[in-house]
Amino acid sequence: MEHKRKLITKNDPKSPVSEQYRTIRTNIQFSSIDEEIRTMMVTSSGPGEGKSTTTANLAVVFAQQGKKVLLVDADLRKPTVHYTFNVLNTSGLTSVLTSQLPLMEAVKAIDMKNLFILPSGPIPPNPSELLGSRAMDYFMKAALEEFDIILFDTPPVLAVTDAQILSNKCQGTIIVAGSGKAEKDQLIKTKELLTGAQGRLLGVVLNNKKMKENQHYYYYGAN
Repeated sequence: MEHKRKLITKNDPKSPVSEQYRTIRTNIQFSSIDEEIRTMMVTSSGPGEGKSTTTANLAVVFAQQGKKVLLVDADLRKPTVHYTFNVLNTSGLTSVLTSQLPLMEAVKAIDMKNLFILPSGPIPPNPSELLGSRAMDYFMKAALEEFDIILFDTPPVLAVTDAQILSNKCQGTIIVAGSGKAEKDQLIKTKELLTGAQGRLLGVVLNNKKMKENQHYYYYGAN
């Protein structure tokens, strides 16, 4: 039941919450006039704010639109994507970055058209170094040749430097803030760290905000 609840866009696409994810998708697509945003990462200030659930549902709504989507678990410390989509995590991103497997051998197909999963793979001793490596640049190039959109689930910004490193390699970053959980000064610090790393902030998703008509998610621009 937990996985079904997390993947509401897949299991209940007509729900008000699923509609809000589609609104976020639309806002992302309109956020850049001159270039199509194809590489995005989702993060948060701290743990437990819903970043992984948001990433998974955004991946689903992009796939439902007909885009070929790769969801990458770049949280190489506490990965969860393999649980959400019920795939094995014996190999994944770390296997590709350390040249143990070619990209398309590590990618997992699931029971949904257009959506593919790359779990974290074995947890490495040096996550930030791996994400900042030249191998990661090669990975990006190879993935963009195979997929229309690549979405990265990353660790919280204030916990480790991983998200800052990856924000520099992606075209856009989305921050998830848990309603009643995220503090304003933490969000400001998170934004400063990401922009300081030359990351492009697309916006903030306010998560678990009780709204009329049972709508729990909405999106607003960062500027």
